[in-house]
Amino acid sequence: MAADGSGAGRKRLPRVRLPASARPATRALREGLPPSQWGENAEALYLTSSFTYPDAATAARRFADEEEAFTYSRFSNPTVMMMERRLASLEGMAACVGTASGMSAITLLMMGLLKAGDHVVCSRSVFGSTIKLLQDVMGRFGVHTSFVSQTDPAEWRAALQPNTRLLFAESPTNPLTEVCDIAALADIAHGAGAWLAVDNCFCSPALQRPVEWGADFVIHSGTKYLDGQGRVIAGAVCGPEDLLQGKLVPVMRSAGMTLSPFNAWVVLKGMETLSIRMAAQSDSALALAQWLSEQPGVARVHYPGLASHPQHALAMRQQSGRGAAVVSFDVLGDDAASLRANAFSVIDATEVCSLTTNLGDTKTTISHPATTSHGRLTEAQRQAAGIGQGLIRVAVGLDDIDDLKADLQRGLDALAR
Repeated sequence: MAADGSGAGRKRLPRVRLPASARPATRALREGLPPSQWGENAEALYLTSSFTYPDAATAARRFADEEEAFTYSRFSNPTVMMMERRLASLEGMAACVGTASGMSAITLLMMGLLKAGDHVVCSRSVFGSTIKLLQDVMGRFGVHTSFVSQTDPAEWRAALQPNTRLLFAESPTNPLTEVCDIAALADIAHGAGAWLAVDNCFCSPALQRPVEWGADFVIHSGTKYLDGQGRVIAGAVCGPEDLLQGKLVPVMRSAGMTLSPFNAWVVLKGMETLSIRMAAQSDSALALAQWLSEQPGVARVHYPGLASHPQHALAMRQQSGRGAAVVSFDVLGDDAASLRANAFSVIDATEVCSLTTNLGDTKTTISHPATTSHGRLTEAQRQAAGIGQGLIRVAVGLDDIDDLKADLQRGLDALAR
């Protein structure tokens, strides 16, 4: 690790020997670091806070980045590096920095790239905590954000200012599954001398690689599909080597937004089954969305895999022909109070779905966004994002699809009576 914290030497550490033609499914199993001298086939878990040196001169060389080595797990650990290399490879990007959570990944990106007086353009439909971070936290430090329509590139272009440095989007969005035109936003950002960052949490690289559409950075909550079983909290930023090592790693080293080796190891192993999980869960989500569209108690279904979705054609192009695994739907009701009561009734009638706000699990989860994941937003912010009291989000797992239909049928039947 360089004395200034740049971490430039990390990229020179040995790599796994894979043919250049190796496909994503193979890279998801094998990319990382070579085995240790013991020749383990499963990746090693390095639970150590620090690393020892044979003498003081060696320690000095390693901290000065004159000799390749790991020095301290707050900013360099073999297990974390294996996870970073694997995710970067799957995203088709040069490098990756693992972080303690998805939100810490976004915070690291903002702190590494931006300064007081800079301007951000962001979709108003992104995750509630992202809105709070940009508006309430980064705003206190002089970084201003304009929130625009997820789906209208003209609004993004109109929001540009001379000091715009970053465009930030997630696609599909949480929870309404709105899809942005990544290529169009990349053109707008680059024409203004800004960067485009895309939160790829809902699709993962198994379905969507934003770099192929022009994105500069890709954000992940490894807590979701990368882990895949709801076990750990993790995050990551993928992007160009020079920007990650020159701008983000020094901030991470000083601020401590560090991914633990154990959590990195869990995500590393989760990525081995990512592609087959995303395919199976997406297929079940499509079947559930089609079924929900036919239920009398449902006012509207939000799912990119449905032909009725406003960005269906765009989603199919960007997302490998799949709609991903999150389905949201609005129940019927006369006013905000009845909408919330009806939504709660459907949720409380379930016996299979897990009532929790996490998503990406092999277990199907169900939640009421307006009072949980987006509960900290003001009513005006929720309305601007299209999140009403009747909205229910279902993150489809690997449960039997007929069991899921029966689980939701109980509550929906009660609404129809």
